[in-house]
Amino acid sequence: MRSFGLPIDSVLAELSRALAAAGSAVLQAPPGAGKTTVVPLALLGEPWLEGRRILLLEPRRLAARTAARRMAELQGESVGQTIGYRIRRESVVGPRTRIEVVTEGILTRMLQGDPALETAGLVIFDEFHERSIHADLGLALTLESRAVLRPDLRVLVMSATIEGAPIAKLLGGAPVVTGAGRSFPVETRYLPRRPETRIEAATAGAVRQALAEETGDVLVFLPGQGEIRRTAEQLEPAPGVWSLHPLYGDLSQEEQDAAIRPNPTGVRRVVLATSIAETSLTIEGVRVVIDSGLSRVPRFSPGSGMSRLVTVRVSRASAAQRRGRAGRIAPGVCYRLWAAQEDHELLPRGTPEILEADLAPLALDLAVCGVDDPAQLAWLDPPPAAALAGARALLRQLGALDAAGRPTPHGRRMAQLGTHPRIAHLLLSAVERGVAATAATIAAIIEERDALRSSGGTPDADLLLRLELVDQAGDPPPVFHGYPVDRGALYRIRETARAWRRSLAPLARPAETPKAEPPRRTPSRPGRGQALPRSVAESPDIGLLLALAYPDRIAQRRPGQAGRFVLRNGQGAITDSPGLMYQEFLVAAELDGDRRESRIWLGAPLCRADIEAGFGEQIQWEESIAWDEPDEAVVAARRERLGALVLSEQPLREPDPELVSGVLLGWIRRSGLGVLPWTEAATATLQRLAFLRHALGSPWPEVSEQSLIDGLEGWLGPWLAGLRRRSDLSRLQLDAALLGLLGPRERSQLDRLAPTHIVVPSGSRIRVSYADPAAPTLAVRLQEVFGLTESPRVGGVQVTMQLLSPAGRPVQITRDLAGFWRTSYFDVKKEMKGRYPRHYWPDDPLVAEPTRRAKRRGE
Repeated sequence: MRSFGLPIDSVLAELSRALAAAGSAVLQAPPGAGKTTVVPLALLGEPWLEGRRILLLEPRRLAARTAARRMAELQGESVGQTIGYRIRRESVVGPRTRIEVVTEGILTRMLQGDPALETAGLVIFDEFHERSIHADLGLALTLESRAVLRPDLRVLVMSATIEGAPIAKLLGGAPVVTGAGRSFPVETRYLPRRPETRIEAATAGAVRQALAEETGDVLVFLPGQGEIRRTAEQLEPAPGVWSLHPLYGDLSQEEQDAAIRPNPTGVRRVVLATSIAETSLTIEGVRVVIDSGLSRVPRFSPGSGMSRLVTVRVSRASAAQRRGRAGRIAPGVCYRLWAAQEDHELLPRGTPEILEADLAPLALDLAVCGVDDPAQLAWLDPPPAAALAGARALLRQLGALDAAGRPTPHGRRMAQLGTHPRIAHLLLSAVERGVAATAATIAAIIEERDALRSSGGTPDADLLLRLELVDQAGDPPPVFHGYPVDRGALYRIRETARAWRRSLAPLARPAETPKAEPPRRTPSRPGRGQALPRSVAESPDIGLLLALAYPDRIAQRRPGQAGRFVLRNGQGAITDSPGLMYQEFLVAAELDGDRRESRIWLGAPLCRADIEAGFGEQIQWEESIAWDEPDEAVVAARRERLGALVLSEQPLREPDPELVSGVLLGWIRRSGLGVLPWTEAATATLQRLAFLRHALGSPWPEVSEQSLIDGLEGWLGPWLAGLRRRSDLSRLQLDAALLGLLGPRERSQLDRLAPTHIVVPSGSRIRVSYADPAAPTLAVRLQEVFGLTESPRVGGVQVTMQLLSPAGRPVQITRDLAGFWRTSYFDVKKEMKGRYPRHYWPDDPLVAEPTRRAKRRGE
């Protein structure tokens, strides 16, 4: 077997035997061992390939191009001969190509077109530890193809840091081959960043320190392009001594080459890179690594249906990968911008993308491949059920899936475009409408980096502003409407738009006479000083096209609140864009995903006519009966709705009485029983019922607050007919409603067992208090019960006697009235007789005549 002079050479023979015998294998080898470039070339002559191709999957476009070029150099050829590559919108392959380097999404397209992969003999998944969603899906589909259609298809999974055993088990017990690496010692130095110090300032300081202390090129890891740009602004390269190079996926080929390859003049390089430089790329000449400790990853919320990029701390595995870059050619140094004790706080490895990403592309790919249930496939981590269900709901909304979950013809065409289903639906719908060129530019703006940079805040979110910039002829201005222009991003947008127009050209239909549609008005953009170019300004389709891609993010301004909107899915959204904040309707293409109110990063105005033209069949009329909190009343209306958006409303004159009562009951339940008119009679009835329940139990009803709330419909509902407002409740006969809790037998016994009044010896009818259900009380003047030897009983319970002075103040509380007359009465008499001499205080209260009056004059 051919030798390449790299550490991986030592295991090539073992790897070849494993693939020949088992048909699959896992290769573990450190960075720099030569996995990416050597293994495909070494296996090219294996007899089991039978002349078929090797597919090498790379997680990023830059890595795919670089790997293909490096292998071609080792072969003494140019790319496109034995070795080629295929990435999105770029294919460099020829009839003699045997090794094809592809990005992971390309493999899915291949499998959809040819599930057996007839022209391939080996599929290699490189850098599988990154666990992109495309890699997981590609491996699952490849293993399915191997199990059902191609048992001779070989599969090889390669990684520097992933655990080999779970992968080997997934591959059906594949052998694990472990290779040695070639690395030099790397010294780790910690430069903890103060909380108040921005990451760009700390990184720039570390770069200056490394240039002064060490030799060799410097590789700096930062989370994203914004941090790279701001860090570069704080550094001043010294011509002839050191140069500064950014490195991320959106750069041109020339800029990427300048970052990856050593300067031929020997000038030191400082490369500011995203995590793209962690693994599959080899940046020659690096002896120093500076690690910010941060990475940017996508996070998707099934609840909001929104994705956003978030900055997180790197995992321990990523930090080790970054550190190892300093030891490829000689002993190196790694500066970490955190404290040494923080190492143990890092997570062992990153979360697989399939567990946190937007699953709409995955759901469409599975449907097109005929996979109804993801459990049919072999996964390291299956897609979460809730996120997958949300993705399928979106695909049905886009017309990609039918009600049974099968792909529609439109969905199959969407999958062929190889972009997010939202963008694919936008483009195909635009072709049908004859506005493909406009849609191509919109798609490019969404897919690529924003061409407007922030200047002390956030750029205006208005899509029309960007269309104006892209549509301008000639070189772009450095500043556009007050925002600095990212010329590299603008170049990418224009290139992507041209690529989309080329892709859509074969799909365009011959020009037809458009059907007559209601006139649509393009919403105005207040605050703009320069008119849009004619090609953009007069297009009425911009907002509608964006809404076709984001039907769930059509938004309506909240009444009287500029800049605050409600989305069709019910979420809130805000914007301070002058061109958007006063619109009645808009559509949001990008939001930050905040749970309460998401900030709109990109959106476009939308007309009511656009909504009717694009979503007329989804608009529904409904009768709404709901509680209006400000008016404190049940409001009945007939509403025209699109999801959570109310497009029009008119009063409902004769709503269903039962529904009105149900809404009123719901408000009472939420507000509590205190909103009911608790008159003295109602309160007394409630207390009598509570006493009987306490004294006698069932069948007397439970009348605790919670029990009454739980049973509102039964006892209160029948009494709400004709009531719609809180003020109407004053007409409610609440005491009669409470009596409705009783059956006929209990109703007939109520007054006997729990009378409202008791007649005392004086002939007075005294009200019984049942406030304490365990102790009913009778408050009566002492003189009125002379001769009464025993406390009355109600419901079998002896009443507590509250004996009052002539002034109505309690002088004794007792249930033992006979005992009171024998003992305590005489003490009370002694004290009261002096205070109330005109009242009767007999020596023997048991034989004295009860009275309600004071003594007559002369008595």
